[in-house]
Amino acid sequence: SERCPSKAFSDLDCSRWYHEGVDFALAKGFMNGMDTGIFSPDTNITRGQLVTVLYRMAGTPAVEASTPFTDVAEGRFYSDAVAWAYENEITEGVTDTLFAPNTDVTREQLVTFLYRYAQRKGLKTDAAGSLDQYPDAGSIGNFAVEPMTWAVTNGIVDGLDGKLAPKAASTRAQIATVIMRFETADL
Repeated sequence: SERCPSKAFSDLDCSRWYHEGVDFALAKGFMNGMDTGIFSPDTNITRGQLVTVLYRMAGTPAVEASTPFTDVAEGRFYSDAVAWAYENEITEGVTDTLFAPNTDVTREQLVTFLYRYAQRKGLKTDAAGSLDQYPDAGSIGNFAVEPMTWAVTNGIVDGLDGKLAPKAASTRAQIATVIMRFETADL
């Protein structure tokens, strides 16, 4: 259609599985291109990029707090987003002083960030259900078991080839789809 935001990007194919999710994320202003005319749908999303998406979903509120993270310099595209996420207990660092903004976000980190964001928004985050049908459920970090159960139960994430793949990275196209499912879920 004429109102298809994906058409502005030369590397987006409107016939691919991700089209609806990417259009949603672009139209809402939750995601932008990586460069003029480039979206990079198959590029893995970093921790800094994902937190920036969540910050935009929250309406980019003013931030007061500083963070303890020595690897988050002032004035980076993700600086305010990381401060907001830290202040709101949506994210912690990978250590007490490192956030690792340029590291690929794992699927278990993704669902944990979303789960905490949903909690802050007062959405339904009870994690009824089971992950027993997934052979790799035992490899989920303890911090992410409840968030992963919540995300799977509510249809926000589903398996990759029948597995949860908690340590796997996510592409920008996959994240756009997850964000659309989150925003349209009955929470």
